[in-house]
Amino acid sequence: MIIGRTGQIEPARPVGESGRGTPTGKTPKIGVTVNISTEAFKKADLLNAVEIVSAAPDVRASRVAELKAKINDPAYITETLLNGTVDKIIDVLWPEGGETLKL
Repeated sequence: MIIGRTGQIEPARPVGESGRGTPTGKTPKIGVTVNISTEAFKKADLLNAVEIVSAAPDVRASRVAELKAKINDPAYITETLLNGTVDKIIDVLWPEGGETLKL
């Protein structure tokens, strides 16, 4: 493809066996078979999942606003809520109830 300073872009042509472009309108006929492994399909699925997750927004504004409203309400923070939160933190840091802290 050649791009001049003020000229138009020359369209790309398919490359033939000789490495040169084939004349426009003629498609080279090559008997090629491609086998794709199951591992390649799995990696493609994983890459697709990563792209979907990356495109998702990090913050849900409606959920943040809902939680701010709850925290600002004095009736929301109760003894039961605090005890439940502490229990969850302890379960995460000491999953088996042992003496070792998990970080």
